[in-house]
Amino acid sequence: MKRKTSLEKKINKLPQDELLPLLCAAAAIRNYDLLRTVLKALKDINVKRTYVYESLLQNYLFTGYPSALVSLKIMSEFYTESETEKLEGWDLNKYRERGVKNCKRIYGRKFNKLISNIQSFSPELSDWLVLEGYGKVLGRKSLPMKQRELNIIAVLTVQQFEEQLYSHINGAFRLKINSGKIRKVITNLKNINGDNYSKFGLKVLRRYLRKKGAE
Repeated sequence: MKRKTSLEKKINKLPQDELLPLLCAAAAIRNYDLLRTVLKALKDINVKRTYVYESLLQNYLFTGYPSALVSLKIMSEFYTESETEKLEGWDLNKYRERGVKNCKRIYGRKFNKLISNIQSFSPELSDWLVLEGYGKVLGRKSLPMKQRELNIIAVLTVQQFEEQLYSHINGAFRLKINSGKIRKVITNLKNINGDNYSKFGLKVLRRYLRKKGAE
């Protein structure tokens, strides 16, 4: 019987809402050994296939189609059920309506300013942020928005996109995710690259908390 490594033991102690962000981060940086380790841990504690699928699927917004294709193919090694994902069908009005609603949940009063700022240099990206990002993808009901935000925080941390990470930390707080959980998700990234990723993420979190405390 194969003995578990120290890394596997650490990962196996993590709860579902921390394993899924670590899964997304491993996929984002193409650490496929870790991806498989986390997938096994998720499977072992009977995390729903839909939650795992949706977590890796949403990654394409941040890491691109090639990354999502590879990680979802690897997922099929662990979740072998012959389950066909139900397509929503294309309803642009529905996507736009729920995209605006979800975007406002994350950005609050800054929503209009955000859209205006992006429009100034890319009308297409401004439109796709609402329609594609928060409407078509992140608006899917198969995974709670709180979990989606934790996944995004992990991915943006390993990608080291500081301003976007700051915005999504703010979004997590708006969804009533406590700072302890956000800190745990970021700290768990030590399992990928020592302290490098977690130091970056915690720096951005501290910056946010300082500003929040000063308001």
